[in-house]
Amino acid sequence: MRRVLITGCSSGIGLDAARHLRDSGWRVVATWRKPQDIAARQAEGMECLSLDLSCPDSVAACARDALAGGPVDALVNNAAFALPGAVEDMPRDALRAIMEVNLLGTHDLTIRLIPHFRDRGAGRIVTISSVLGLVGIPWRGPYVATKFALEGLTDVLRLEMHGTGIHVTLIEPGPITSRIRENAIPHFERWVNWQASPRADQYRATLLKRLYEPSGKDRFELPPCAVSDRILTALTARNPAPRYYVTAPTRISGVARRVQPTRALDWFARRN
Repeated sequence: MRRVLITGCSSGIGLDAARHLRDSGWRVVATWRKPQDIAARQAEGMECLSLDLSCPDSVAACARDALAGGPVDALVNNAAFALPGAVEDMPRDALRAIMEVNLLGTHDLTIRLIPHFRDRGAGRIVTISSVLGLVGIPWRGPYVATKFALEGLTDVLRLEMHGTGIHVTLIEPGPITSRIRENAIPHFERWVNWQASPRADQYRATLLKRLYEPSGKDRFELPPCAVSDRILTALTARNPAPRYYVTAPTRISGVARRVQPTRALDWFARRN
């Protein structure tokens, strides 16, 4: 039975992927930060490990414990959080905090498993990016920065792993049903002093309503299983694609970035 390590399994894409892969015959090693989540998933028959990507010691322990439990065939890098707000209102430490999780911790865990994959002559690394790794939109600067960086780092890793038996794939979801908005609120409240911002009126008219008064699903929103299906494909295809787009906005953005001038993309981003 193949064994996969998945990060960020408390809800949304990570939780659905863990259940989907388990039901597809994989041994799932799922990670969480909260002990109560671990107990709930153990009851579902998953192996569970604690992981805080912002803490190097936690990343090292997670990799060590995952490998101590047996061979690992694949890694799914899913854990991430969002930090909404205007770029000009983001203190340096805010960017450092989101980079530690979305980029640096993810990279740290990945390179700790690569020697194991090399020794076995095979391995799959699947990293969950975003439509915001393709195009930027207002109020999402820190998250966009992490996903753009993650895309570049993963592209180079894929090139460097050629011929090793290690396949590296990006999955780029658009709007997916999850708790990312609710989970972003504590980070926003910690780091963004919006009341002192020259954009305070814009915050009131746009971002605060979106954060605290959700209007329902996005018209293009898909359930997490749409991403889980792509993860399974990336893990099982003989020659997985470098990228898999999920949702119409991601496919449109992928094409638009290649063929549209920057001014046209800017106009579209401002309207959305």
